[in-house]
Amino acid sequence: MKFCVFGAGRMGERHIANLAASSRAELSYVVDPDLDRATALAAKFGARASTTPDGPLSDPAVDAVIISSATNTHVDLIIASAKAGKAVLCEKPIDLDMARVDQCARAIEGCDVPVMIGFQRRFDPTHRAVHAAVAGGEVGKVEVISIISRDPGPPPYSYIAVSGGQFHDQMIHDFDLALWLSGASGQVEVFAMGSNLVDAEIARHGDTDTAQVLMRFENGAFCKIDCSRRAAYGYDQRVEVFGSLGMISSGNLHRTAIERTTAAGVNAKDLLAPDFLARYLPTYALELDAFIDAVQNRTRPQPDFAAGRRALALADAARQSHREGRAVTASV
Repeated sequence: MKFCVFGAGRMGERHIANLAASSRAELSYVVDPDLDRATALAAKFGARASTTPDGPLSDPAVDAVIISSATNTHVDLIIASAKAGKAVLCEKPIDLDMARVDQCARAIEGCDVPVMIGFQRRFDPTHRAVHAAVAGGEVGKVEVISIISRDPGPPPYSYIAVSGGQFHDQMIHDFDLALWLSGASGQVEVFAMGSNLVDAEIARHGDTDTAQVLMRFENGAFCKIDCSRRAAYGYDQRVEVFGSLGMISSGNLHRTAIERTTAAGVNAKDLLAPDFLARYLPTYALELDAFIDAVQNRTRPQPDFAAGRRALALADAARQSHREGRAVTASV
């Protein structure tokens, strides 16, 4: 399959590296407003560079696109790509405005192309094992899902200013995991609280750095999400599903598998993986394979466009709850 990648930033580089490593894919174009950056990346893999999508999308040799450009470009690129008959893998979120997401859904409704949203944590082997166990009935009826999501440090202020906030940027992955693991649909009651305990400057950019969300699904089951932009010990990502027959959880990856037992401590382990790429780097290649499988087998990719919308609905509800100090109901 021949690909065009939109966006030559960090995520674009990651996707391009995976395309280059795959025997099932080939990079044809890199598109970015910065022509020098696009050219430098494209030249490494014998691809062409462009500052606009027109040429790549009109090329019949291009089968699919990966959208890893700025969030405010996602909707226009999804629509243009789908109408050009290209399969779409788009980084989350679809957009920060639900009205724009719904406009996008209407615009591509008649396009017979797969659209996948990049919630790459679903492809983490430990999370997938938890999902398989829950789906197989090992924990019985799901009653409580607990998700811990703590970054080693805050992103740059310039990023925070355009990210949409902690609920829409950092926590949207956790909303997707909660829906995926629970299989929940219908009405979800959301109560969110947020504080600035890490960096007061983040508050001046209109965001929180420490947040808690409690959700109650339509069947009465709960999900609680604990989110922080700073963990002194590394990238902390844990999931636990508790049910009528027991509990299953996925733990963290450590920098090494060393355990020390000395006078200073018993069974002391190394620090956690230092960032999200150290933890989730393999998931992007697994995500690409799943996308290619869906395109070639003409099946609906997962997570699909609807999954992206559902996670955004929970993020919107959490933001509203935090601002208004009350529970808010979202439809998923």
